[in-house]
Amino acid sequence: MSHDVEETGYQTPLTVCDLLSLLLRNRQPTGAVNQVWPHLYIGDAATAQDKSLLVSLGVTHVLNAADGPEHIDTGQHFYADTDILYHGVEAPDHRDFDLSPFFSPAADFIHNALVQKGKVLVHCARGISRSATLVLAFLMIKQGLTLVEAIKVVRRHRNILPNAGFLKQLCELGQSLALTSIK
Repeated sequence: MSHDVEETGYQTPLTVCDLLSLLLRNRQPTGAVNQVWPHLYIGDAATAQDKSLLVSLGVTHVLNAADGPEHIDTGQHFYADTDILYHGVEAPDHRDFDLSPFFSPAADFIHNALVQKGKVLVHCARGISRSATLVLAFLMIKQGLTLVEAIKVVRRHRNILPNAGFLKQLCELGQSLALTSIK
């Protein structure tokens, strides 16, 4: 017996325009860093470069979604005088960039840190697009949230605005996760 997507109750994801509308609704100012899930923070580059702040927050892991010499060149060497574990993703904040190959490795890094009772900072330049996309992917892959649920959870604590290309990739991830869950 074949399973049709409709039989599972899975609803076709919203369009990118609908998602953008959801993301832009009721925006309020947020700080440089916000806890968006237990022990999971999204922040900007300045937060990632403030080691004393990271220590005071208890951050044990940093995921840099804007890694590399052309972006925010911190890396494990930057945190060598701390106990912080580092994972870098060299990604431009461009709608044509395919961030999806990094979804699972980033989700694994965050998940493993949280399982070890760590605290994770996921950041990019402003903590709005690349880092938010990777956190949304984590919530979808490891926590079983739909894209809309993940957006609503994060938006309770931080304004985010992944670019349209990243939103499309997250929609595709949602469809893929829905299809694999019914097999």
